[in-house]
Amino acid sequence: MFWAGPFASIAALLSVGIIGVFTQSVGLSVDFSLSEEQGLLKDSIDRLVGDISDVERHRRLSRSELGFDAGVWQQYAELGWLCVPFTEAQGGIDGTAVDVMVICEALGRGLMREPYLPTVITGGGFLRRGGTPEQQQRFIPGIIDGSQQWAFAFAETGSYNLGAVATSVQSGDSGYQLTGSKLAVLNGHCADHLVVSASIAGEGVSLFLVDATAAGVKRQPVHLVDGSLGADISFDNVQLDAASLLGAAGEGVALMESVIDESIIAMGAEALGAMQVLLDDTVEYTRTREQFGQPIGKFQALQHRMAEMYLKIEEMRSLLYHAAIKMAEGSAESPLACAALKVKLAESGRLVSQQAVQLHGGIGMTDELAVSHYFKRIHLLARLYGDEAYYLQRYMDLSAIEPVARAS
Repeated sequence: MFWAGPFASIAALLSVGIIGVFTQSVGLSVDFSLSEEQGLLKDSIDRLVGDISDVERHRRLSRSELGFDAGVWQQYAELGWLCVPFTEAQGGIDGTAVDVMVICEALGRGLMREPYLPTVITGGGFLRRGGTPEQQQRFIPGIIDGSQQWAFAFAETGSYNLGAVATSVQSGDSGYQLTGSKLAVLNGHCADHLVVSASIAGEGVSLFLVDATAAGVKRQPVHLVDGSLGADISFDNVQLDAASLLGAAGEGVALMESVIDESIIAMGAEALGAMQVLLDDTVEYTRTREQFGQPIGKFQALQHRMAEMYLKIEEMRSLLYHAAIKMAEGSAESPLACAALKVKLAESGRLVSQQAVQLHGGIGMTDELAVSHYFKRIHLLARLYGDEAYYLQRYMDLSAIEPVARAS
């Protein structure tokens, strides 16, 4: 138990330090305990994840054509996890960003490959925030019952600028004609429906609901950095009816930003779960790995590294809670909190994952050990929808605007 001293003192500092500063900064006396319903939700996820999650499952699914287990996805639906973010009128339970955080943190701990983020959070988020009643009635039930997969097609040339869109649509008497291409679309290889960003001449960027099997849609499956599957997708004069427009014409960027903010909370929670596993596994490994006749965890230099990992995880946890609370409250500060969370995800994720690999030694990079898979997943999440530099700039831009908004 040679960890007790260093880690107990760190935990004490954090309990009155980081969390204390956080609660003071938001002007709240915050209770971070889960509600009874959230506790039950967490227990159900932990049970399933604990029963089926291991590195061999992850490796096997990485080599499969679908990239995830369709049977487990149906279990998600049967257990009610897919309906959480939707309103009761839409067939859901009126779940908040905090409920989503609970789910995604557990999924992150288990390195679960099922596409909760692209289908439920991002795809479902577009329908909840921008869909007409008819679109919601048509598409949301397919998400909730697990029968339909979704993907968000926005990336083109490596730029994270949501307004820099070369894919275009031409308006016609009966609808639109879509032409262009999108890169590395997460879950795009198996999606039934796509949310596609495209520019309309004279109106700006808009979003469209596209049937992934429509004539003119071509998909080339690709493996992403963590082994999950996506697709490069091209659109060759794809015919869309007028009801395919999602949200108001020309207002696609604002809608994308709001949905991506929701997705950042889910990604932050998933990354937090993954980072916690990396720390736990690293502590356990240094307890058992011996050099010079003693466990390497007795070396103070390595204890310092693990202490730093712990600190970065707690910083991440504080910003995640802050962002989730702001989102649940519908606060105008939510975009700023989400930008800060995305920056912290990249920073903390980089340090924690790199130290986990270093402290495991050469085995930390092997495919047989879970550490390398968590490492790659965290690095994918750090870049998805925008990297550290992009969100640092967004944070600074929003910080410049927010004081004016508060004063008014």
